[in-house]
Amino acid sequence: MSVYITSLNSGSNGNCYYVGNDKEAVLIDAGISCRETERRMKRLGLDMSRVKAIFVSHEHSDHIRGIAVLSKKHKLPVYITANTMTHGGVVIEESLVRRFNADEPVTIGHLEVTAFQKFHDAVEPHSFVVSCRDIKIGVFTDIGAPCERLVHHFKQCHAAFLEANYDETMLEQGRYPYFLKNRIRGGHGHLSNTQALELFREHRPAHMTHLLLSHLSKDNNNPELVQQLFEQEGTATKIIVASRYEETSVFEVPVKSVYALTLDF
Repeated sequence: MSVYITSLNSGSNGNCYYVGNDKEAVLIDAGISCRETERRMKRLGLDMSRVKAIFVSHEHSDHIRGIAVLSKKHKLPVYITANTMTHGGVVIEESLVRRFNADEPVTIGHLEVTAFQKFHDAVEPHSFVVSCRDIKIGVFTDIGAPCERLVHHFKQCHAAFLEANYDETMLEQGRYPYFLKNRIRGGHGHLSNTQALELFREHRPAHMTHLLLSHLSKDNNNPELVQQLFEQEGTATKIIVASRYEETSVFEVPVKSVYALTLDF
């Protein structure tokens, strides 16, 4: 049973990541509208009926904006902590609200979703690893600094969405006010290109087939710069820069395979 992954959108304007197998799938965050989520999945040939749940990483609007409508229309359970729900002001039908705890796997059909705590300026932020048999997919964005938990899970992943939010020089020389620059780079904001590259260089497992670089800043980063930076490592891992304007292709990670395929749906 293969695993299929795509970024439906990635950036401060909205984040939504799809991970699934032939029968069921989950969305990690739903920061774009229900209509746009449906439209992008349809273009990719992905059936919304496969989606069985939404998992919420934290309460910032670019991660929760589409949840209420998407959940209500498609009767999707939403896995969200109580504090995240309260601070995000998310209105979800009570019957569709589910809770999760860090490091306790949640089973969704043949998928297993495990959350773990991360550094970010949110009330109760989590990253996720989605497993299907021997395949592990990580969703690691909105990370202020790489911690031992992140390293531990990254080293096991066959594919991952990894934040590469900003170029240090572009941030320093850019138009953002000083307090915002410090928020971004202060350890509870976002991961820089250099930090992401160091994680990849030092802890990439040999079986990692795809790395989707995610949550790039519109003002403080450049997709071509990031692509080149990671491709210079010369690894077998395929590097994809997830867009803030459109979905990526769907990528297949076959069970027990060290290679992944790009599907043209």
